[in-house]
Amino acid sequence: MAPGFAGPVFCGHCGEPYDGGGPPSDAHFKCGERLAMEPPRYCAACRRRMKVQVTPLGWSAECSRHGVLVP
Repeated sequence: MAPGFAGPVFCGHCGEPYDGGGPPSDAHFKCGERLAMEPPRYCAACRRRMKVQVTPLGWSAECSRHGVLVP
């Protein structure tokens, strides 16, 4: 992720604010399950929709502000 990025602020699947250090809510628990199988669609730092490319060998995601996200 970006230099100086402390951790996720927004959910990578739905783009809503992340639950932080506590146990995830039901909604974000389901997002976590989906993210185990799918690439993130939103940047966890700024909530921008990312450009995602899925290939037979994997995926890549790019935020216009924070660059490429490595799986």
